[in-house]
Amino acid sequence: MYREEMILQNETGLHARPASILVKEASVFKSEISLIKDDKKYNAKSIINLLSMGAAKGDQLVIEAEGEDEEIAVKELIKIINNLNG
Repeated sequence: MYREEMILQNETGLHARPASILVKEASVFKSEISLIKDDKKYNAKSIINLLSMGAAKGDQLVIEAEGEDEEIAVKELIKIINNLNG
């Protein structure tokens, strides 16, 4: 298992458009990937899960992956999240 913490910087949070981009990118990886907010896990490959998280700018998130490409998955998804625009 590999995990990293980050602070969500996207002005509008993780609403539908950025969440759909994240799901699409997460689905490329073989590992199981979760976003954790307030000690609750959300499946990064599920748009419904990510939208139910209600992540807003400034929220602390943990991205966690388990599987053969876990480290690269976490690092790439952090890059993607940091580059999301409204």
